Amino acid sequence: MRIWRLHELGDPLDVLHIEEAVPPEAGAGELQVAIDAVGLAFPDVLMCQGKYQAPTPIPFTPGGEWAGRVLALGEGVHGFAVGDRVLASSGRGLAEIGVANAKRTWKLPDELPAEKAVALVVNYGTTYFALHDRGHLAAGETLLVTGASGGTGSAAIQLGLAAGARVIAVAGGADKAAACRDLGAHVVIDHRANPAWVDLVREATDGRGVDVAYDPVGGDTFHQVRRCMAWDGRLLVIGFVGGIADAPTNHILLKNYSVVGVHWGASLARDPGSLDRQLSALLALAADGRIDPLLHPPYAMADGARAVQDMLERKVTGKVVVRVQG
Repeated sequence: MRIWRLHELGDPLDVLHIEEAVPPEAGAGELQVAIDAVGLAFPDVLMCQGKYQAPTPIPFTPGGEWAGRVLALGEGVHGFAVGDRVLASSGRGLAEIGVANAKRTWKLPDELPAEKAVALVVNYGTTYFALHDRGHLAAGETLLVTGASGGTGSAAIQLGLAAGARVIAVAGGADKAAACRDLGAHVVIDHRANPAWVDLVREATDGRGVDVAYDPVGGDTFHQVRRCMAWDGRLLVIGFVGGIADAPTNHILLKNYSVVGVHWGASLARDPGSLDRQLSALLALAADGRIDPLLHPPYAMADGARAVQDMLERKVTGKVVVRVQG
């Protein structure tokens, strides 16, 4: 089978190479799956570079979420059958065949394409945890989303709307702003055309500010976001695409808002049952049409390294997906 791997750390296009390997077999509690599509996320970029919160195992294969059809069942696996369409969160997905822990695998409804399904685990799982478990977003509140046309940002728009929030989306460029409007954001701001976009957020909230901010960008954007916070607001730190920012504690005190860390992956180790609760809720929302993942045009398997590199270079809109079969 073909699999993408790196044996040294660096930028994805420099260190990822496609290789031939013996297909993995399903062990006890596992399923062997022919992978149809794999979802990639910005942590895959950081893992390639050795900059993620956790150390990168060598060799490393990107792709923490993938969908396909069951080829074989390991000992002790119940509730699945050969041929079932499944969604898995088990890593090493940028390959033609994978093994998945049955406890981190879900059956897919027939109407949900594999390319859409793989957007639900990392991007929507992170965002569901952020908005509901950490941000306690309530209906009628205002949600600010930065990096709003990206994989997690677009998920935040849709999940915010599903929660009954008023959504203000910030993205860079006319095309990305248009994508946010298509997703249903109530207010869309192109930060390239409006560098002083904090003033626009204040105008859109009658000077009050936002109740919850979802910031996967960090860096200078974090400092703009904090100026948008309402009294008792919750500023969710999702990631650091734009760099790590220092939080001025005097500003946090004076405006009485909270800066809240969102480390979804680590939360799963502390509460393993939460993943099943989150994915069950997300699959139900997808089946009802209340969320519909925004996808960047899918990449072919042969372009797996380019897909990861394009995330690093901010060339993508929506979820990055690689079609493995076909």
